[in-house]
Amino acid sequence: MQRLSIILPAKNEAEGLRRTLPALRQAWPQAEIIVVNDGSTDDTATIAASHGAQVVSNPYSMGNGAAIKRGARAATGEVLVFMDADGQHSAQHVAALLAKLDEGYDMVVGARDASGQANLHRGLANNFYNRLASHMTGHRIDDLTSGFRAVRAGKFREFLHLLPNGFSYPTTSTMAFFRSAYPVAYVPIPVAKRVGTSSHIRPIKDGIRFLLIIFKIATLYAPLKLFAPVAIFFAAAGAGWYAWTFYHSARFTNMSMLLLSAAAIVFLIGLISEQITLLTYRRET
Repeated sequence: MQRLSIILPAKNEAEGLRRTLPALRQAWPQAEIIVVNDGSTDDTATIAASHGAQVVSNPYSMGNGAAIKRGARAATGEVLVFMDADGQHSAQHVAALLAKLDEGYDMVVGARDASGQANLHRGLANNFYNRLASHMTGHRIDDLTSGFRAVRAGKFREFLHLLPNGFSYPTTSTMAFFRSAYPVAYVPIPVAKRVGTSSHIRPIKDGIRFLLIIFKIATLYAPLKLFAPVAIFFAAAGAGWYAWTFYHSARFTNMSMLLLSAAAIVFLIGLISEQITLLTYRRET
């Protein structure tokens, strides 16, 4: 049996760990449990240590993605399971991920249903991410942003340099696995209500994050699938506007030139992005 490491990034999650760690230890007594204390100001580190977890402490908050990377580096297991420390993920569902992994997959993700979304607007955003990522990869993606996942350690560490320090590590790692032809599967799981402060709607911050994730999905997998339709749109608009102005006044206007130039520029940016993506995933043989 492969050695298992369970990694929980935690920032001020003392209450959640009191519920999560005993269940994990009971269900997986032989597993290496690592709690990455991301600059917590409560008793997160003390609670984790008291339940026998290995504690990796950041001197200040570095972000969820940074905690994931530090935990992956510290882990000695051949299989890594990442889960939240806030009580949303259950120890009993780890077995379902591992069973699917044994079928020949390199990453298995716990897919949340609608009740597992923090709120309506995030549920809608995640649904859009899933559809966009499915279009990009040509594979059905049930939950792009779920942090509950099991991966093969060696393959996951190949992409540590790509992972952001913030909260979009699930998106980045999933698209990286698809891009590198490492098989990914999804297992439906229920999600409990988190322990502690609930999520709040932050229109500006979440809106910017929404746009950044969309571009991240595109640039991590197939940039031209995003840039080419935009270029075609500008080209069609430019040609249409030229046809209209030529018919009415036999003129080629500045607006037509602007739209056609934008089409060329966007397409060329897509080509450059495609080449950069190829270099990003290139590995020496």
